[in-house]
Amino acid sequence: MKVLHVLQSDRFSGAENVVCQMIKMFDRDKDIQMVYCSRDGQIRGEVEKQGICFVPIKELSVSELKRVIQSEKPDLIHAHDMRAGFITACSCGSIPFVSHIHVNALDSQGLSAKAIAYRFAARKAKHIFWVSDSAFESYRFHNSLREKSSVLYNVIDIEALYRKMDTDRQSYDYDIVYLGRLTAQKNPQRLIRVLKQALELKPDLKIAVIGTGELEAETKQLASDLRMNDKVTFLGFQTNPLKILHDAKVMIMTSQWEGTPMCSLEAMALGVPIVATPVDGLKNVVINGETGVLSDDDSKLAAELVRIASDPHIHDSMSDKAKALSKKMNDLETYRSAILKGYGIEK
Repeated sequence: MKVLHVLQSDRFSGAENVVCQMIKMFDRDKDIQMVYCSRDGQIRGEVEKQGICFVPIKELSVSELKRVIQSEKPDLIHAHDMRAGFITACSCGSIPFVSHIHVNALDSQGLSAKAIAYRFAARKAKHIFWVSDSAFESYRFHNSLREKSSVLYNVIDIEALYRKMDTDRQSYDYDIVYLGRLTAQKNPQRLIRVLKQALELKPDLKIAVIGTGELEAETKQLASDLRMNDKVTFLGFQTNPLKILHDAKVMIMTSQWEGTPMCSLEAMALGVPIVATPVDGLKNVVINGETGVLSDDDSKLAAELVRIASDPHIHDSMSDKAKALSKKMNDLETYRSAILKGYGIEK
């Protein structure tokens, strides 16, 4: 069986990381071949570095996807997120496809054009994976899709994670780390405001922001306006940020919505407590008060960042619990079996 994974982005981030890990899970299956297809760009290097076959498209459009389908002749298409699902539904003809929703998108919760367009795709899909219960329940037309839907929480390969981290031999001295795209979903303006409050409580905090995005310039300007330039280091995109994350005392997330963010799974596996807003998939990852703290109050978020970063006993207790929970959550075989079942393959 040949599976064509279709994505929109030309950058490597959460969903792209999920797909790469998914494909690697099937390396040992000689009867299953998987191909990664998206717009060309920075993503190509990361995908090919992992030994994954990459097929570029100029844009995610019906004509481009039909061209790839004719060339690659897949037996099944795995379309990731709503736009890819819609384009696939318009392009695949009689080839079956599976849809995979990686976020709880605010613009599909009401009677929007996006929600209506995806309804067409969802009706044609063989199966739909949703990254969290809230992602499924929040979609406007979810009730009509129950029979072909299943919730599939993201997982990571912990051993592979540590192997990748170990390729970075440097040591880092950041107290707080943010890891993620600088986009509206992640709410980086709120991130900066929370970090400002944390610095007012503990001025000697060392902070790193890892990631890029369309709000990068705006985020940096806000930090400058608040006179935080000497306290917050913007590291941009990092091909391997794991050692930076591992060496930090706490990770912060101020997202407006999420699926099951890969960076949160990575932080837990590395024993880094998480302080975050209580959105969607994060509520399934962070045990409030044990592996981190969830709050929708900026002052509370700032105070908890300082408390965890300053108190070794609290930090070490949360770190140990995060690692223990991570081992339970990241069951690769169960995840792999769920994918095969969605494809209609029983092994």
